[in-house]
This record gives sequence, C-alpha cells and structure tokens, in this order.
Amino acid sequence: MMVEWPHGSQPRALTSAPSLPLSGLRKATLFVTCLVDTFYPEVGEAVVDLLEGIGIAVDFPADQTCCGQPAYNAGYWDEARALARRFLDVFAGADVVVAPSGSCAAMIRHGYLELFADDPPALARARDLAARTWEFSQFLVDGLGITDVGARFAGKVAYHASCHLTRELGVVEPPRALLRQVAGAQLVELPGHDECCGFGGLFAIKMAEISSAMLARKLSNIAHCGADVVVLNDVSCMMQINGGLSRARQTARAVHLAQFLAEHRDR
Repeated sequence: MMVEWPHGSQPRALTSAPSLPLSGLRKATLFVTCLVDTFYPEVGEAVVDLLEGIGIAVDFPADQTCCGQPAYNAGYWDEARALARRFLDVFAGADVVVAPSGSCAAMIRHGYLELFADDPPALARARDLAARTWEFSQFLVDGLGITDVGARFAGKVAYHASCHLTRELGVVEPPRALLRQVAGAQLVELPGHDECCGFGGLFAIKMAEISSAMLARKLSNIAHCGADVVVLNDVSCMMQINGGLSRARQTARAVHLAQFLAEHRDR
C-alpha cells in the first residue's frame, strides 16, 4: 500500500548528478565509510543485503580507507589530498561507487574537485569518479528506478534529511520514495526535518554548546511528531540523535535507511 507523506514540497533537481542511466548494471562497488566500518558495520551489511536482493553483485575493495573529509573540513588539505589520491587509486576500476552516506558521497562529488582544482590530471580523475559515485538511496531510486524493496513495518516513521545529502547533493525525494513503499508504515512529518541535528563532525566538539542546543530542538521535534523510528541516511546523524534520545529517555530511535529497509524486508 502506498502512503503519501504529509509534505508538500517538490523534488529538487540534483546537483552534479552522477551519470545516467544505469540500465543493465549488475555490479556496484561499496564505499563503506569510516563511521560505518568502525561503529555501524550492520549498515554496510544492510546495503549489501539490499543490493544483492535486487540482483546487484557488490564488490568491496579491502584497501579502502577514509575519503579525507575530516582533514578537508579541518583545513588540512595536504593531508586530505593524500587520502583522496589513494581513494582515486582504490576505486579507479569501479563501474559505480555506492556510499551509505550523503556526507562522504558529497566529499567525492564536490570536495575532490576543489582539492584538485590546480592539478589537471588528478582533477580529471576526480571528475571521472564523481560521475560514478552515488549515495545509496539515490542509486536505488534515480539510478535503478527501484522504490519498493518489499519492506513492511507497523508503526510511525519520520524522516530526518541530513545536511550534506540535502544541500550538497540535492537528494530530497529518493529516501521518501523508498519509505512511501514500506507497507503498513504510518509516515509522519518531522517538524524541521531538514534542520541540522547539530553533529557536523568537528563542529560538535568545537561548538559543543551550539551543537547541544541544535540537538535539543531536534529531540523536541521528534517527540512532537510521535515517531517510533526516525529514518536517516547518515550514521553521523544517527549517532548524534540516538545519543540524545537515550540521554533524554525517549523511546524513539534513529535508524539508517538501509538498515531499516533490510531489517523489515520480506525474505
């Protein structure tokens, strides 16, 4: 059963979208990201489970490391370039790269172009990889045309739109399109759904008081909408929000979209 979101906005045009179409694609390369690899490997496993479930073989380069975003955001661009060059080497042979993170996908699609602006050979390689790099939900919906993975859930579901996914990649509709097809789910609108949760990487450490105030507003909005689950596309937001929910003793929980769909998919 298809349920409409109580949300009137129209999908926004994608910013620097990857190459289309992807008809006939049978293999994808997973960029797992640091936080997923270190803290939430179950999210990476969920991506593999879902992609294999729709007939996409998944390659995982064991040599992959950080994309360089933390160093880039902190102003250590030389260090970020070293990581970026390695990343370009590791993923050079991939047909498409799929990341369960709007933040890390944005680094590859936008940050690399800035890092290598004065290095034409590296810039050409960065542009080539950017054209083959997808955030997970965007890959399913815009790349493959899939919105229904056979998931069902009895409860209230809200969606938190993470900052980089929404503002840097322009990915607005794909996560909602996937959630609309979850049978039995009652979709509720999260007030301030596209407002920052206060994480922002180093921001949460350097500007802790501001970060905490932003998180408090997010927690209040979650309580107001009555969601059982808050679905999102970046585990950094998930870490921030779940920490706050736990400390506030709220019963809702934040879950990555891939994990939510995989856990509730009909086998």
